[in-house]
Amino acid sequence: MVLDRELDRRWAHICVDMQSLFAEETDWHAPWLKRVLPAVEMLVERSAERTIFTRFVPPETPAHAVGAWQDYYRRWPDMTREKLPPELIDLTPPLKRFVPPARTFDKSIYSPWLAGNLHGLLQSAGITTLVVSGGETDVCVLATVLGAIDLGYRVILPLDALFGSADATHDAMIGIYRSRFQVQLSITSVEELFEFWREEAI
Repeated sequence: MVLDRELDRRWAHICVDMQSLFAEETDWHAPWLKRVLPAVEMLVERSAERTIFTRFVPPETPAHAVGAWQDYYRRWPDMTREKLPPELIDLTPPLKRFVPPARTFDKSIYSPWLAGNLHGLLQSAGITTLVVSGGETDVCVLATVLGAIDLGYRVILPLDALFGSADATHDAMIGIYRSRFQVQLSITSVEELFEFWREEAI
């Protein structure tokens, strides 16, 4: 782990897709989510005013999706908004209580960078470093991390606050993060991050 004073006051926390959609027994159920939820909750509690929750919002029907996403939702028809109870789109109940001061950012694709003005919002606040938590490690977290690196952000991944759906792909992705992006990305834990903040009086 390498953390430096660049973190300072110029950081924000992007919490990726910690939604009931993935926590409950749906076709997209991710059992790891509840395992990492306590660590994510600790991180958000420490930094609620700096946290932006992304939410993955499916289309109303497959026909409302774009291009190859239509095929995707034909494969997962029960995960469209036409079929899903609306409350499943929302954050898991333990995290909903942090909004506000935390904010939400809705997206219809894996990346949060291709729609809306997330980058502009962060830039206007002078943000240079992003702490990224949530899931899944090899899909939406991956899209969030690669987009952040492309846009010039320093990225910090607290490993105990990340979830995937399968050990093999999660572990492989962590290996790639460590080996290919070590200059722009640091892997740590929530407790190590807290310790750094305590030492730097942040």
